[in-house]
Amino acid sequence: MFASAGEVVGIVVIAGLAAVGVIALFLSRFVKIVQQGSVGVVKRLGEFKSVDQPGMRILLPFLDKMEKVDVREFPMTGDQQAVITKDNVSLQVSATIFCQVIDVKSALFEINDYQLAVDQLSRTALRAVFGELSLDQALSERETINSRMQDHMADATAKWGVRLNRIEILDITPPLNVVQAMSEQKEAEQHKRAAILKSEGEQQAAVNSAGGRKQAAVLEAEGAKQSAILRAEAQMKVLELQAEGEKKALELRGEGEASRLTSIDTATINPHTLAVLQLKALQDIASSENAKIVVPYEATSLMGAAEVLLSTLRNENLSDAAKTNGSTPPVATPARPDRELPPQGT
Repeated sequence: MFASAGEVVGIVVIAGLAAVGVIALFLSRFVKIVQQGSVGVVKRLGEFKSVDQPGMRILLPFLDKMEKVDVREFPMTGDQQAVITKDNVSLQVSATIFCQVIDVKSALFEINDYQLAVDQLSRTALRAVFGELSLDQALSERETINSRMQDHMADATAKWGVRLNRIEILDITPPLNVVQAMSEQKEAEQHKRAAILKSEGEQQAAVNSAGGRKQAAVLEAEGAKQSAILRAEAQMKVLELQAEGEKKALELRGEGEASRLTSIDTATINPHTLAVLQLKALQDIASSENAKIVVPYEATSLMGAAEVLLSTLRNENLSDAAKTNGSTPPVATPARPDRELPPQGT
């Protein structure tokens, strides 16, 4: 019994679909597309054959097998874990590791799961690094922690074909009692700093005040010194001028005295005038407060000169009376002393 036309068409369609499925399965198994940022590792009969770069790659049917590996840098963020510092303080720490596959063959064949290995290695390195640091160092020296962790993990990851580009500590959480103690310590340090700053300010103010007083005293002393110098110089100038004036006066007085004596030496003195001057000098001596009896060496001569002076005055008076009466006055003869007067002079 022959099949109908509809049945034949159905069989053909089913056969075509089966053929397309087989071809698609074939192509999916042996034609591979490697995306950018990844590489394809080809294994032939289970053995490493090559590393294919991005693009379309055709494998040998039933012999080759490709495994794709991402060679871009990727972060690995771990969960928080407990670490103990050098001073026995428990901390909760989480870190992020930025790594990149640089040797695909080593990453696939040297370690079973390089991502899990890097994660576990980072945990042990984190505990080791924090165990060498105190609490204050752990909270303040994150750059040091990052570099130490990278140094601690670099050798092992290089063997796996993985490069650690950088490690960043995300969070460090100390216990509540430690946080409270740190807060109290910070407050105490602030009070201490405020007291220190206050004392330093008072000290600086005292130093400045003392410096100002010292400067004022120095300036005052310098002013007094300068004033004393100027006053002494002025007094010295006055004394010099006084001495110069006295010297000039003495010179002028001496010159006057010399001139007077010279004029006396050159002039002819009337004995009557000399007698009058001597009597005047004796009168001045007698009328002074400290009057003393002075008997000059020329006392006899003075007496004679006084008699001559008296007789002369008497004659002048008689001459005036005679002129008045119209008669000639008699000539007065000077009295002679009983003894000869000694010569005047030395």
